[in-house]
Amino acid sequence: EHGRYIGEEYTLAITLRHRLKSAAGPVVVNCATSRMSADLAAEKNCDFVLSAVGEANVTNKMIALEAVYGGEGNGGPIDPRVGYVRDSFVAMAQILDSLAGENAKVSQLVDAIPRYEIVKDKAEVSKERLSSLLVEIREHFADVDYNTDDGLRLNWDDAWLLVRASNTEPIIRIIAEAKTVEQASSLCQQVIQLI
Repeated sequence: EHGRYIGEEYTLAITLRHRLKSAAGPVVVNCATSRMSADLAAEKNCDFVLSAVGEANVTNKMIALEAVYGGEGNGGPIDPRVGYVRDSFVAMAQILDSLAGENAKVSQLVDAIPRYEIVKDKAEVSKERLSSLLVEIREHFADVDYNTDDGLRLNWDDAWLLVRASNTEPIIRIIAEAKTVEQASSLCQQVIQLI
């Protein structure tokens, strides 16, 4: 209502927050989704699980874990009560229900969620170069928790960095999230410099 752009990641965060008010249980999102969802799950003592990018990967883990909610940060909530598919109508209905139930404005829903800054970049990298690049990135960011479920995701207490090959283009996607846009941009730029 103030004309403030909030970003696609807030669709899942707002609907997840709304769902967790009435049901606790596992939450599954893909590894490129904002940490906002992890924070919301932690507030309700819910298990939080990352999947590989892709709706099928998220839904398969949701089914296996009997998750109460899931989705992808691109604005795609998945509510198993409706179906195991990203659903914009579910998002609209649940956001409206949250607005009515809390007698709140959109800005108030957004302000109730922990804030992070996400930066997305990309670069051309050959398939032959990708494996050695991921090793170089791990060595560059030594002593950091990581997983290789979908590319390489590095996890700090206050930030994360994901480097993965695109499923649709001959590029790698570089995504970082941190408390400040400068910190997230710096993580992306360090990867680009290694390339």
